[in-house]
Amino acid sequence: MKNVGEQTVNAPLLDDEAVSNWLLQNPDFFIRHARQVEQMRIPHPVRGTVSLVEWQLARQRNHISQLEEEITLLMEHSVANQQLFEQLLALQGRLASADSLEDMLSRLHRWARELGLAGANVRLFSDRWRLNAPSSFTQLALSRHAFEPVRIQRLGKHQHYLGSLNGPELLLLLPQAKQIGSVAMSLMGEQGDLGVLMFSSRDSQHYHTGMGTDLLDHLATMLPALFARWIERV
Repeated sequence: MKNVGEQTVNAPLLDDEAVSNWLLQNPDFFIRHARQVEQMRIPHPVRGTVSLVEWQLARQRNHISQLEEEITLLMEHSVANQQLFEQLLALQGRLASADSLEDMLSRLHRWARELGLAGANVRLFSDRWRLNAPSSFTQLALSRHAFEPVRIQRLGKHQHYLGSLNGPELLLLLPQAKQIGSVAMSLMGEQGDLGVLMFSSRDSQHYHTGMGTDLLDHLATMLPALFARWIERV
């Protein structure tokens, strides 16, 4: 016959998992012991202890607060997406109605100026577009070989770069531009192999890492089809 000490040693140990499983299997425990539940105190980092009911209410309030923040964020994103769509639709209409490539580039530049920027510029990779003489668009040509160091240094494996450029880089990409503080630079085409779209600002802090690039994504994909109206692809 086992003595009391042996029975105690062989009794199953209670741990968090065992208690949790038992409560899940016996949900009426809190109903049968409502008074004890009201008397239970939960450690609190500020108030010392709180009742189990207060603790549960606080959890519910926090959950509701998180849901409200998520809903607010979704609404803000919805508004931002609507504004982005309207901007793109208006710009696409303006560019598509251009009478010539020069007119389209001028409209793109004016649109950028309306946003308070220094301007907008496009350079096309010379191995993907027919830009050699007698073409009148030779000023748009950009050697991919000459651009490669800029791509490695500024873009890496990304489609966009937001920040400043040094003197040689500006001379290569924007030879006519003056007092450029920062740029938003995007590779055009789904593969990023058709050219470079650049928006420039005289403010060195205007474009910086961490800014959203949704608008750049859409423009960099949309513009090559418009250029193809006047320039033949290779």
